[in-house]
Amino acid sequence: MSLIAFIAPDVSMFESACQLFQTHHSDIHIVKGLLHEGVAIATSLYAKGTEIIISRGGTATAIRNAGLEITVVEIPITGFDIIRTVEKAKLHGRRIGVVTFPSLLQETDCLSPILGVDIRLYPIHAEEEAEGQVLQAFREGVDVVIGGFITKQVAQKRDYSFELIESGAEGILQAAQEAKRIIHARNLEKEKTSLFRAVLNYTYDGIISVDSNYHITFFNPIAEQITGINSITATGKKIAQVWPELNLKHVMHTGKDDLGHILKINEVDVLCNKIAIVVNNTTVGAVVTFQDVTKIQQMEARVRRRIYDFGHIASYSFKNMESTSSELVQTIEMAKDFSLTHSSILIIGETGTGKEVFAQSIHNYSERRQGPFVAINCAALPSQILESELFGYVGGAFTGANPKGKPGLFEVAHGGTIFLDEIAEMEYVTQGKLLRIVQEKKVMRLGSDRVIPIDVRIIAATNKNLKNLVNENNFRADLYYRLNVLQLRIPPLRNRKEDIEVLAELFLKQYKGIIKHHLKLAPSAIKALTEYTWPGNIRELQNIIERVIAIHKDETIDATIIKRLLEDQQDTNDNDAEIIFNEIDEIKRVLALTKGKYAEAAKILGISRSTLWRKLKRLGLKKTV
Repeated sequence: MSLIAFIAPDVSMFESACQLFQTHHSDIHIVKGLLHEGVAIATSLYAKGTEIIISRGGTATAIRNAGLEITVVEIPITGFDIIRTVEKAKLHGRRIGVVTFPSLLQETDCLSPILGVDIRLYPIHAEEEAEGQVLQAFREGVDVVIGGFITKQVAQKRDYSFELIESGAEGILQAAQEAKRIIHARNLEKEKTSLFRAVLNYTYDGIISVDSNYHITFFNPIAEQITGINSITATGKKIAQVWPELNLKHVMHTGKDDLGHILKINEVDVLCNKIAIVVNNTTVGAVVTFQDVTKIQQMEARVRRRIYDFGHIASYSFKNMESTSSELVQTIEMAKDFSLTHSSILIIGETGTGKEVFAQSIHNYSERRQGPFVAINCAALPSQILESELFGYVGGAFTGANPKGKPGLFEVAHGGTIFLDEIAEMEYVTQGKLLRIVQEKKVMRLGSDRVIPIDVRIIAATNKNLKNLVNENNFRADLYYRLNVLQLRIPPLRNRKEDIEVLAELFLKQYKGIIKHHLKLAPSAIKALTEYTWPGNIRELQNIIERVIAIHKDETIDATIIKRLLEDQQDTNDNDAEIIFNEIDEIKRVLALTKGKYAEAAKILGISRSTLWRKLKRLGLKKTV
């Protein structure tokens, strides 16, 4: 069925419309019907899907007053239409009565002096008024009446002089174009509405909207799921009947949003936002969005797992390294050359020299830069946990394991680089398992019999002499030679004192955001820094600069503050040595008391078994099984 219909009051207009619409408006349905007949036709067309009715005069008014949810476009009566009709009416006499609906009377009387006639107006508002007004006009001496189709019927019945105000082609075409514009605008609005409804229906949030009287106007499927209330049942009700605890009065009265509240509905905790709908500075409604807190927690857990599995990124590159030391510059150039190969690299350097920075820079300079960079400290975990982290495990491999299993870091690092820090601390048995992966480029999860091919570049790092550990049978020789294909030695800070000032200035720039004034190093401060031996290397220097920024109030940093902090650092190191010595005695005493039972010893010491294991490793106490 056509969306637009033209209801012609008589045969003449019906034929005119058929001729005019034949070329450009063939999609408009044309039918004949006057007044109540036209209303019946419009009702039938509306039931079949017609959205716009084009008609004129009384028929248009009758359809509009019939209470149909349909748009009525009235054919305009132009000034030319009136003039043409008056010119015809003048043949009957100069006194002309206009009997018609008010929509056809606009500014008609002003034509009297222009056309040299006496025009008198007799408006009608309903079909039954037409006969009385025609009779009144002729009683008052008019020579002829003009008007619409209902006036024509009355005049012809009494054989009175009459001329029909006909709608010209201009008015009919103008009405058709107006109807087409309305349909186009309505289609655009429907597209937008469909888009918004799809977004609102398929979002993860429950969404409820209310009007200015707090009646619910929209209730999406997620809101149905969370509240347990059908949208059809909820729509039209007051929000207080559906969700009494919500309380939208403050938002509606102030026009200000109320965000981030946790409320309860249907025994479910939800995170709720209340947003005012403001039009022309007036609050006309509100929108409530809410999510099940449990769902938010589940999504957060999934994101964290995804970051763990796929978010391993190397942040540093060779551009981050600043040095004036020829020795370090040579090391950087050698590292760049190593980056272009696929061989394993062993980085040797004291604590705090920046071994991981070099490892990340090598990765970002290599062809594997688009792959993951996975780092693990081999000294941070007990042997069994380290193995499960490195190699992964299948579901049910051991007590407490994830029932779904877990990929190891070698799998996660596929296509990229794995960085094994403090490799010297790895247990001898684990070294053997690592050797197999290095040799075969395959990994087998704990509890599985299936091998998984991997493409991973290994970079290992240590602050110990691995060759000596090999000679002492504390490190596997075969693994040593597999890892030590390319060797990179990072010089300690005391061997490149020219870098101390450069690094100190760099750290000052990095931390300038936390202070309100700019700090600069006096020559005496630089001299004090360069005279220190820096056993903790770059990390220790960074810590000292951070402490200076925290406590120094003047803009210039002199030698006094530097020396005091360095003395405190040395005192701390001495105290640490004393603490470690006392800790060794305490652990030995408890182990002797428990006859070497580590679980009981950890309980007495007030620490976990894994923490005890790490302390044994750090303090150099040999663990016996």
